[in-house]
Amino acid sequence: MNQMVVFFPLLIVLGAFMFFASRRQKRAMQATIDLHESLRVGDRVHTTSGLQGTITGITDDTVDLEIAHGVVTTWMKLAVRDRIEPEIPEDPDADEVNVADDLVDDPERLPKD
Repeated sequence: MNQMVVFFPLLIVLGAFMFFASRRQKRAMQATIDLHESLRVGDRVHTTSGLQGTITGITDDTVDLEIAHGVVTTWMKLAVRDRIEPEIPEDPDADEVNVADDLVDDPERLPKD
């Protein structure tokens, strides 16, 4: 009976751990499936080996990636790790204004002569 008192809570903790671990794995797998279904020609992607390329063709199981101008390689779709989102260019004038505003607000940061 004494062994059962120790074993039962341990069994419950182990079961809860396995439940949450499997949920996390299912979520990650669904995110990968959603990514692969949403790929389009022209998307920039990373592969699992770290290669970056632009998709030039897609079939059910493969993608054609242009890795340099005129160099197209064929990869398994499962090798695509994630999509590279285009960067939004920052307004260079905005940074200059913020720096100037910071200097005016904090006189101790003004250059000393």
